[in-house]
Amino acid sequence: MSKTMFEFELPKGFIDKEGNIHKKGIMRLSTAADEIKPLRDTRVKNNESYIIIILLSRVIVKLGDLKNINTYIIEQLSSSDLDFLKTFYQKVNS
Repeated sequence: MSKTMFEFELPKGFIDKEGNIHKKGIMRLSTAADEIKPLRDTRVKNNESYIIIILLSRVIVKLGDLKNINTYIIEQLSSSDLDFLKTFYQKVNS
């Protein structure tokens, strides 16, 4: 694993439509664009708290068998998984 990619395991995991649980994932380091582009999104303009959803969907490159992580997947995570990812993001990018 390169120094720009970091493995993690969610406490609960994302459950897909088939009932599969996706817990292990990879997060890459964020870029300036990852931090700036979400500010232009109308969802963030309507609710500033939504920025973390967009940010995580940009930097998580894999979750279980899923390789196309989007805001829907992040929105479906449990609050404990979201808290875990916020903390992990801060740790990786500080």
